[in-house]
Amino acid sequence: MTRPILRTAFCDRVGVEYPVVLAGMGPVAGTGAPVATAELAAAVSNAGGLGVIGGVAYPPDLLRAEIRKLRALTDKPFGVDLLLSPNFLIPRGSSPPASMPRAGELPKAHVEAIARIAKALDIELVPAPPETTERRDWLEPGQSWAGAQIEALLEERVPVFASGLGTPRIFAEALRANGITILSLVGTVRAARQVAADGADYVVAQGTEAGGHTGKIGTLALVQQVIEAVAPTPVVAAGGIASGRALAGMLALGADAAWCGTAFLVAEEANQPALQTRRILDASAEDTIVTRLYSGKTMRNISNPLIEAWEREGLQALPMGTQALLIRDLQYSIERAGRHELLMNAAGQASGLLTKRRPAAEILAEMVAEASHLLDGLGERVRVG
Repeated sequence: MTRPILRTAFCDRVGVEYPVVLAGMGPVAGTGAPVATAELAAAVSNAGGLGVIGGVAYPPDLLRAEIRKLRALTDKPFGVDLLLSPNFLIPRGSSPPASMPRAGELPKAHVEAIARIAKALDIELVPAPPETTERRDWLEPGQSWAGAQIEALLEERVPVFASGLGTPRIFAEALRANGITILSLVGTVRAARQVAADGADYVVAQGTEAGGHTGKIGTLALVQQVIEAVAPTPVVAAGGIASGRALAGMLALGADAAWCGTAFLVAEEANQPALQTRRILDASAEDTIVTRLYSGKTMRNISNPLIEAWEREGLQALPMGTQALLIRDLQYSIERAGRHELLMNAAGQASGLLTKRRPAAEILAEMVAEASHLLDGLGERVRVG
């Protein structure tokens, strides 16, 4: 059987067979390792798409090791996804902004709310053990976490860089000088214009249907407005794309490729705990919720009693980084109690389409075959002229 043909300018630019990009999904609750490790990224790349490592939690030495592991698993193009939000750009030696308090300075109302939530969920709240090293201790003076990671990408000559949050402005020149294609995720038209002006080669317009960090605008409305706003910069569509039908729709809309996360959360190669995978497979579109509980930024998850309890408190989440500090003891206590159903379970509204766990190559092949078939047969269903 011949392989289907589904090709755009994105494929020619990046060197892949199909215009499907694996979302660089980040850390799994309780492990620190990403969902999108070298194994999942390699599986997608080997199947003809663009595999992307979720590198945000890796210090440079581990990031280099993961990149080299990926290269040992595939000779195809791939990418690395990092976050460029303000808390990842604070240079060592600089004080965090006043809006990012330390543990002893957390607002009393928030600390009390966490205690109430723990009691309501019958969780014994115990302090998490101190971290053996402060995350930034190994950085050079004046160097930021993201800056050190970018240096690793440059040294390893990674083909594609994706920024899940923030603008590539301060790194764009160095990345482009090293032949690295830049993808920047956005959730608004305003942010799309900003990253396009700041050096993104592709703007990834992600609708609210997406899992993980996401915005408020639906994919259909967002993608078409971003295409018009940033032309001639090409656009990749994201959010709710977990089938060939959705892939075909986004290509017909004018996107050059699709960024897909939830579809691959249930891949056999995904570094995803069995319980979290099962909850995604059992979920309907209505079983996800956008919350700021876990990171301080809007994040779509499979709903659980912890999220519901947090939302009932009605508190404004703390800034990214500080919110994680606020819930650190609670998350440790949840893990200690074995209540894993309360842990972060990022997933999009497309969860309702997913019914079984299978290899990433099979997921991609089905999407591409369906999209190719639908686009090829469009002329039979729609008459123009």
